[in-house]
Amino acid sequence: MDATELVAAVRRGDAEAARALLESGAAPDTVTDDGLPVLCPAVAAFDAGVARVLVEGGADPDRLLPDGTTPLVRAVEGGSPAMVGAVLGREPRLRLPEAERERLLALARRLHESGAEGELRRLTGASGPAHRVRVLDDEYDHVEQLTLGDRTVRAGHSAILTDLEWAFRILTPVAELVARAVEPRDPDHVAWASVRSVLSERRSKETWSAVTAYRHSPDPHHRRFVVDVIFWYVMGHGSWRNSYEKESADLLVAWAAEGEEDPEILAEVLRVLSETGHRETEGVGFRHADHPDPRVRARVPDLLLDWDALPPYWSPEARAALLVLASDEDGDVRDQAGRVLAAAHDGSREVTDALVTLLRDPVAAVRGGAAEAVAPSKDRTAAVADALAALLDEDEFTTRLNAAYGLLRRDDARTEEAIKRVGSLSRPGWEHDHRLSALWTWQWQRDHPPTPTEQ
Repeated sequence: MDATELVAAVRRGDAEAARALLESGAAPDTVTDDGLPVLCPAVAAFDAGVARVLVEGGADPDRLLPDGTTPLVRAVEGGSPAMVGAVLGREPRLRLPEAERERLLALARRLHESGAEGELRRLTGASGPAHRVRVLDDEYDHVEQLTLGDRTVRAGHSAILTDLEWAFRILTPVAELVARAVEPRDPDHVAWASVRSVLSERRSKETWSAVTAYRHSPDPHHRRFVVDVIFWYVMGHGSWRNSYEKESADLLVAWAAEGEEDPEILAEVLRVLSETGHRETEGVGFRHADHPDPRVRARVPDLLLDWDALPPYWSPEARAALLVLASDEDGDVRDQAGRVLAAAHDGSREVTDALVTLLRDPVAAVRGGAAEAVAPSKDRTAAVADALAALLDEDEFTTRLNAAYGLLRRDDARTEEAIKRVGSLSRPGWEHDHRLSALWTWQWQRDHPPTPTEQ
């Protein structure tokens, strides 16, 4: 196996090619022309996908390098939590000697305390301003990336410290973790995400009490963080002994009842509550249906429907409230109400009229959302079909797609023309979309009718 192929794949960031080469016998610790194992350039490039493939293929993250570091140490220094997660490997608490674990923790703690820019200036000796840019460190979470001279680091050392402590089963005090989470004042930051993940796994009564106590903090970022952790409790589901599912739902109901002055946080409280199926969600929805902030009103429709019932069920009072929300002055509120109305359509003229109105809404995003909700719905009235057909000239591809899919499901005579108006059915990234698949199948069956012997 030519080692240069693996080096080339790593340098161009081709994880799949690297995986194939490793499976074909390439040495995972292949050395580059600078004498370093191929894992090092992946670490330097912040290419967590390639680094993960190399480590899973046998690359040694603990290999001693000429400067006394290891690939794992370099990952910690680089400040990318995603990279550290990729390089850390399995069972690091068992694999790494205690002295090495302490070394990594001390390094992460020093870099967290000194800050990425301070470390960058120490490494480069430069005094000019660092170039800063906010980047995605993984699929969801952001971090600041700093460049000075020829050195680049990411400011994720707080998250790295949190991740290493949990990997080594060090139970850091909740107050210290929460302080790290909220320091960037950004729910999309890697520090916030790392602490949230750790606390959602530490399911003791002491941790639960310490986290939820921040619900009463005057700092809105503390309260917002509590909602985020509760969401992970609700969606993560522990064992029956420590799921905290009931406690989470009860806390959210109490929170909404007692009041939350920040509308953004209140909207998040209602969003998470809608995932719990709590018996009081409808009542909470009624109390906030006329809230002055549209972000809050937009969370109400999901609270007014019993999603666990088959089919989904609403009370007469909830139905009336949803029809009012469907004509709200805010487009997002109308959109959310329309989605719920379509999901539990009771066949009434009032609901059909509301959906048709939303399909003709002056806001394109509302029309698109209504088309997505209505296309698979039970409503087979001519008014809805006509409103879907009218969307086939929309600029937004997904709106045209949903309109055509809705007509197909209704065996509408305009289906063939609708599919033409959608445009190409071969779109990168859409290969598994059920709507495109349905349109393609309809065309194929039209062009390949069964022979008499097949009928």
